Amino acid sequence: MTPELPTALAALVTPFDAAGEIDFDAHRHNVAHLAGRGLSGVLIAGSTGEGPYIEPGERARLVHQARAADDAMFILGGVAAETIRTAVAQLDELAGAGAQAVLVLTPTAMARGDVEAAKRFYLALADHTPVPLLLYSVPKWTAYELPEPAVYELANHDSIVGMKDSGGDIRRIARLIANLPEDFKMFNGASAVLGQAVWSGAYGGITASANYAPELVRTVVDGGRIEDQRKLAAFAAAVAVSYT
Repeated sequence: MTPELPTALAALVTPFDAAGEIDFDAHRHNVAHLAGRGLSGVLIAGSTGEGPYIEPGERARLVHQARAADDAMFILGGVAAETIRTAVAQLDELAGAGAQAVLVLTPTAMARGDVEAAKRFYLALADHTPVPLLLYSVPKWTAYELPEPAVYELANHDSIVGMKDSGGDIRRIARLIANLPEDFKMFNGASAVLGQAVWSGAYGGITASANYAPELVRTVVDGGRIEDQRKLAAFAAAVAVSYT
């Protein structure tokens, strides 16, 4: 069931035009550009891709247009929903359009801190999904971190094959890796500690920095030198400052 996940994916930006509509020409350009720079996977509608604000039907169009730009690109689709019903609709839209796996954000609006609710949410989606599912914990945006015991329990489900942890806590990432099945794909989402995560055993990285430094991200993921990680961290910090 599980396709071969690339070790380096860009958390792809979703471009909008002046009227606030998705610019699909720019989207195709971005995917083709990254493919030309050696990247083999993208995350569509993740946090960097405005996932919580993508309207019904737009996820499918983003997937179709990415596939048109590069047919070989691995497409991971982002699910960002507060109810199982909405999450299932997004998941089905992505899978139906050809996404090879989905990354599911933790629900937070009325479930923040309710571990049992989060587990029920993920298990319902895992029982339903026709494609592999990855957990997604990003406390910077959700103010909630999926607890480690919940991750260990959810990892036992056959459809839950990995996780993106964007908290940037290398000690947590190392603990997760040490206690999860060997075939569970742990991705790091924080460029500042990507190298440290990989050296601790992480499978790879899904980062915003891969939009503008794909070669450097691939080098770090492939076990690059400490100098490469320092350069990536500095690069990402400079972009974050200019963005904010």
